[in-house]
Amino acid sequence: MPMNCPSISVAMSVYNAERFLDEAIASVRAQSFADFEFLILDDGSSDASRAIIARHAAEDPRIRPIIRENRGLIASLNQLLDEARGSLVARMDADDICLPQRFERQRAFLAAHPDHAVVGSWSEDIDELGRPYPIDGPDHPTTHAGFLAAIEAGAPLLCHPAVMFRRDAVRGVGGYHAAFRHCEDLDLWLRLASVTRLANIPERLIRYRHYPGQVSSRHATEQQIGAAIAHLAYEMRQAGLPDPTADLDALPPLDELDAMLGRAGLASAVRARVAPALLYSHTGLRDHGFELLCQHLREGGRRDGMWRTVARLVRFGEPRRAARLAATLVAG
Repeated sequence: MPMNCPSISVAMSVYNAERFLDEAIASVRAQSFADFEFLILDDGSSDASRAIIARHAAEDPRIRPIIRENRGLIASLNQLLDEARGSLVARMDADDICLPQRFERQRAFLAAHPDHAVVGSWSEDIDELGRPYPIDGPDHPTTHAGFLAAIEAGAPLLCHPAVMFRRDAVRGVGGYHAAFRHCEDLDLWLRLASVTRLANIPERLIRYRHYPGQVSSRHATEQQIGAAIAHLAYEMRQAGLPDPTADLDALPPLDELDAMLGRAGLASAVRARVAPALLYSHTGLRDHGFELLCQHLREGGRRDGMWRTVARLVRFGEPRRAARLAATLVAG
């Protein structure tokens, strides 16, 4: 690598992020490890995001703005990967906050562990005002063995904007796959887990923001379906079978999944994986996740917690859906 190349390329995609963008950029600029370029791709924003990026770029020569029309997150991430000059890439989102030691700690980990290509960290979850949520549930796995166990259990692996990875390792597995909208990171981790090692530093090096209206909230069911298909593709690769999703630009509708991917029973397997996550999802029970849940039951799927979900739908103000779910349970 030429001597003038930075150690790290920071990759941030921005779309109408004016509310939190200034704080996110400032947290990257304040890192204790300073040898990085900061690639900020504005994906066709219509708010003040470009002006915020331009102001920071005028103050800090490490910032390299990339301005273009809207093409979506996955196209943005792959362009950032192509543009990166550093051998390490640190992901960052436009609404989160890096703690000052993040890059220093992750770079040191990868230097000490050449057999690892990906390292994340634990996160502190915050709301839209920056107030921390109580810690609830287990943190992400810290060792590669823990990752393999988490994959088997379908548990979360990494916080995407907290990740640093070796650029060439990610390029080597094809980057982010366009088919996996809203779960492109999980698909990437599962492909990488077959060829390298992954870890998380057990420190909270990023403040990860949750708020109504963010992409993960609006597309919860699609995200769950994509994640289930990514897991099935991983299992097929591990069994020595071809990856049925490798050349897809978009995932097929569930009803077409078996025929398109050439394997009977895939759609039912996806419904069985997704159904438990829908039982407590306000968004999922109000969108097409409800139909998925009913079809899962008609196929003889597990009924654990389903009657409580009927009551939950009533509380959500969905009496007709509650009645339909109850009728499906009785008919089965």
